[in-house]
Amino acid sequence: MRGIVKNYGRVRALDGVDLDLVPGRVHAVVGENGAGKTTLMQVLAGHVVRDAGRILIDGQEAAIGNVPDAHRLGISMVHQHFMLFPSLTVAENLTIGQEPRRLGLFDRDEARRVVRELSDRFGRDVEPDARGSSLSVGALQRVEILRALYRRAAILILDEPTAVLTPRESDRLFGTIRALAAEGRMIVFVSHHLDEVVGHAEQVTVLRDGRVTARLAAAETDVTTLARAMVGREVVIDLERPVVEAGRPVLELHGVRAPGLGPVDLVVRAGEIVGVAGVAGNGQAELADAIAGLIPIASGRIVVDGRDVSGSTVAERRAAGVCYIPEDRYRRGLAGDASIRDNLILGRHAGKPGEPPRRLLDLDGIRRRCERVVPAFRIPARNLDAPVATLSGGNAQRVVLARELADPHALTVAAQPTRGIDVAATEFVRRALLDRRATGSGVLLISSDLEEIRMLSDRIVVLYGNRIAGEVAGSEADEVRLGLLMAGTAAVGAPGPGMETRGPNGG
Repeated sequence: MRGIVKNYGRVRALDGVDLDLVPGRVHAVVGENGAGKTTLMQVLAGHVVRDAGRILIDGQEAAIGNVPDAHRLGISMVHQHFMLFPSLTVAENLTIGQEPRRLGLFDRDEARRVVRELSDRFGRDVEPDARGSSLSVGALQRVEILRALYRRAAILILDEPTAVLTPRESDRLFGTIRALAAEGRMIVFVSHHLDEVVGHAEQVTVLRDGRVTARLAAAETDVTTLARAMVGREVVIDLERPVVEAGRPVLELHGVRAPGLGPVDLVVRAGEIVGVAGVAGNGQAELADAIAGLIPIASGRIVVDGRDVSGSTVAERRAAGVCYIPEDRYRRGLAGDASIRDNLILGRHAGKPGEPPRRLLDLDGIRRRCERVVPAFRIPARNLDAPVATLSGGNAQRVVLARELADPHALTVAAQPTRGIDVAATEFVRRALLDRRATGSGVLLISSDLEEIRMLSDRIVVLYGNRIAGEVAGSEADEVRLGLLMAGTAAVGAPGPGMETRGPNGG
């Protein structure tokens, strides 16, 4: 790729970017949110049409104006948000657009055979007749990769491939990537996990503000150097967790059951962070939603700062002291078409808790609030009336944080708060959660990032089979111990105050 330029109105997303991919090599592209990484990959994959520049394959200029053009040239992209049809089977999803046919009809047996052959060849373990809606996150990604290989991809692009994978699934993925590179394919992946970049890539291209700031051999660099090249300053990778004495209980779950959850007993105290680890699909999302009031509980009690909120509405729980950072900022945390300003006041637009609801917006109050929170949370918005969907992922997350953390709350529920955001935004989010802890708020941190869980948590509980399988003190946690609990082995460590330790079947 030579001199690639892409403009969105007055914003230059890519400003003369060069990128070289070599057969048999794994190449990583890194940068802050909004640096242009995904846009560059979308240009190569035909999802975005460049405004200037050239793409050459084997020295010949390639005309890539759409996705079919890219497929014909052997280029496929596996997106961060998987693009499978939930109602179709694996065999149907994998072959769609290039279906095997017999007598003019879809040859289902041949499609199944193709899935099994590719699955056996690359050790990806997928069931041809499984519906997309029934697959785990790891299985969805395996199907996406096999679909690219079915299309004979010589250039495979992976956008944030481990964002929703467990450590074991990530290891399996990079094993597949190495096998594909050994066959002579060109692999390029975008990642915010710099340890993965250093550990699995051979070449690294760093983007900042749509331009290349560094080209490095992965074997000759480290995480700190990459972070500095991305951000343009020193970034603190390991944050200190000052000693804070835990206070009163701000969250108590007593035998809570909900669809996909329970029974769960759990206590979070003021001034502590309780981390929740577990393989995706073991009740983490349901736990957060049950506490926030987004799903009803079937039995048990939820107590927030001494107040029973088991049957309370979302608004009543917020008034009781709950703030919620949801795992999907676009589906649950933000109204994408609404302005940045409107998103900053959602939940507070009708007035303060306990006051009569307002009929008209307090424009002066909104202005004062924005003047306070926008600089405090480093939201880089020149125009607060712009739709929040125009912000990069990391900056959109800052809007969610500003709305939820700008005011004191007894309890902060943070679900996957750093998923899909860059190293600088991750540093900011983690500091914000530690600041909440320091001011006496209790924090329930749900994260698939074990390093994050271990770094921030005073106590760590592990969900398995939709129940708490065990608890480990944050200072004693390691990936082996947590991994055993995540796999459903016998509980390790003694349960904390108000907690039960159960195996996957309640034993």
